[in-house]
Amino acid sequence: MSFLVVVTENVPPRLRGRLAIWLLEVRAGVYIGDVSRRTREMIWQQLSEGHGDGNVVMAWASAHESGYEFQTLGPNRRLPVEFDGLRLVAFQPLDSPDL
Repeated sequence: MSFLVVVTENVPPRLRGRLAIWLLEVRAGVYIGDVSRRTREMIWQQLSEGHGDGNVVMAWASAHESGYEFQTLGPNRRLPVEFDGLRLVAFQPLDSPDL
């Protein structure tokens, strides 16, 4: 089991309801829980298939050097980047056509 955090923006209500089955919504669009790797992967599949035009970030505790890992879906100004084996976040300019 590992601690999991999912943050959603502009996703369909159906997906938010689905997340509430496995995780606790502590703020609008912010979900937390302690789940197995298998459940985390199943939740990611649900997010991948149902995020629509919204965006999602999922972070979880791991044995990685930083103590966590994360992955993202959909357009967002914050982009994951690798740097010296660490996963960090870079910001796109506000006028980027990808937003």
